[in-house]
Amino acid sequence: MTFPNEADLIAKIPTQLFIGGEWVDGENEPFAVLDPSTGKVLTHVANATPAQGTAALDAAVAVKESWARTPARERSEILRKAFERVIELRDEFALLMTIEMGKPLPEAQGEVNYGAEFLRWFAEEGPRVIGRYGATPEGNARMLVSKHPVGPCFLITPWNFPLAMATRKIGPALAAGNTVVVKPASLTPLTTLYLVKVFEEVGLPKGVINVITTRDTAGVSNVIMEDDRLRKVSFTGSTPVGVNLMKQAAEKVLRTSMELGGNAPFVVFEDADLDKAVDGVIAAKFRNIGQACTAANRIYVQKSIADEFSKRVAERVGSFKMGRGTEDGVIIGPLVEEKAVNKVAEMVEDAKSKGAEVVIGGNRGTGEGFFFEATVLNNVSLDSQVVTDEIFGPVLPIVQFEDEAEAVKLANSSEYGLMSYVFTEDFNRGQRMIDAIESGMMGLNIGVLSNAAAPFGGVKMSGVGKEGSFEGIEEYLYTKYTAVPDPYAGQ
Repeated sequence: MTFPNEADLIAKIPTQLFIGGEWVDGENEPFAVLDPSTGKVLTHVANATPAQGTAALDAAVAVKESWARTPARERSEILRKAFERVIELRDEFALLMTIEMGKPLPEAQGEVNYGAEFLRWFAEEGPRVIGRYGATPEGNARMLVSKHPVGPCFLITPWNFPLAMATRKIGPALAAGNTVVVKPASLTPLTTLYLVKVFEEVGLPKGVINVITTRDTAGVSNVIMEDDRLRKVSFTGSTPVGVNLMKQAAEKVLRTSMELGGNAPFVVFEDADLDKAVDGVIAAKFRNIGQACTAANRIYVQKSIADEFSKRVAERVGSFKMGRGTEDGVIIGPLVEEKAVNKVAEMVEDAKSKGAEVVIGGNRGTGEGFFFEATVLNNVSLDSQVVTDEIFGPVLPIVQFEDEAEAVKLANSSEYGLMSYVFTEDFNRGQRMIDAIESGMMGLNIGVLSNAAAPFGGVKMSGVGKEGSFEGIEEYLYTKYTAVPDPYAGQ
């Protein structure tokens, strides 16, 4: 497979704001986007002011009615064309994500397929939005129930999956007939800008999508959130930021979708197929260098098999190649920024100070870039930060448990409830875990489960709402009930 020249690729990516169908300069000084594998500047992008955030919302409001009235099939065809174009540009999108975010190139290729699928899925869901009609139970009127777009949406996307998190929000919003303002993370804005260029190429009407890149995140977000014309906010990111956005949303009674933090338990019972469990934990922990809200964070292993499990995992991890994501065979790319490396290093030191054994890894990378070794910790204390907090890095902490009751208690001990993983060959136990573990999603004997056709979202402090699946488009629609006279009245 031949990938484009990196410099040529960066040169073709837009670096301006996209407002009302026009590429415009930011009014603040442009900010740098870094290659995390080197720490060097890739390019500079536009830095929007709060006034430009309002201008983006102005553009979305200006065309909200015309887009809502656009036939669902026409909206569908635009999304389908965008899907096909993203697939045509698969290699370019994959390389772009690798050099601006750091993930290994094979994973970036996987994200292109996954992210594009949301465009195809919601292209198909848009024309299927229907209501219902029927008599009231008393027979004195008829009920007409219809679905309508919620209105202008503010979509805030994270840095760790810059394509998939954008398409997972943009796809259903547009399919439902809404206009949007998108604010990508300042660490990885290039992928979103390139995606918007695709929408421009396939004929999306001006103003339907508006993109603002900025370092003044609070200032720009606040003016949009405080605007009476905004009707929905969708955010993927940290729980503290999500909580603040929900407080702001409450002031305007905005519809919200919040996909927040995670602290996923990965439970391995003594009757598990260890080969499957090891494969599962490697996939669930080290995908995206551990920088995923769905990442296995707390590895609970039944005591009788804990040493053997730790040994097998360490053997696998010991073979991992660390380096720039464009290099052949790399499993562990850089973390997204220096601050992330510092956080992971502090968490490992905290675990060690509380008695954890470093089975393998545990060190920062040497040389340029933001690297940390793939790490396995055994006999980890329950009060260690790697257990209580989301790690967001390539560290796998193992905690031992005695029996099923303790496993459930440990799994549910976190304030988060996004993802969980359970490995057992006992069918009945697996069914009990589905009922017992508090999470919005579960992998039962599987380590990777995200799919555009499946509802994605958590419980507790991991957020509200669902993305993807049939539920995903409902987040961007409101339901109206209209009463009409009974056609047989008076007869």
